[in-house]
Amino acid sequence: MTPALAQREAALAAVAILALVVALAAGTLTGRADDTSGAQRATSTIAGEWYRSLAAPYVFAAGAKETKCGIAIGPRTMGVAHPVLPCGAKIVLEYDDTRVLTQVIDRGPSVPGREFDISRPLALRLRLQGVQPIRWQFAR
Repeated sequence: MTPALAQREAALAAVAILALVVALAAGTLTGRADDTSGAQRATSTIAGEWYRSLAAPYVFAAGAKETKCGIAIGPRTMGVAHPVLPCGAKIVLEYDDTRVLTQVIDRGPSVPGREFDISRPLALRLRLQGVQPIRWQFAR
């Protein structure tokens, strides 16, 4: 393992632990990911600093009925896939002056060069196409 990879894994583990603490403190480890009226609204309830990451839209595996986090997949399912953040972690994404409250609903991405996969309905809401830099932070 290279020192750079070890440092990245340690940083991701620290982010995951912080996300878990925030989620437990907020009591928000459960909820429906396809609720477009409440769970995906713009919000001012943000906590901590903004992080920069690369993200891209993705589609769920053909024939899949639920995500790796156990969220039922439907045509309006919104959320993100992340390899380390815990399932259900609430985060705020910002792209091109649009902010959206969302949550981790799946594991991934499996494509090198980005940290987040964004479900197609959420990508449409953000007007995000292709691999793009985004800002994100934990919600409280």
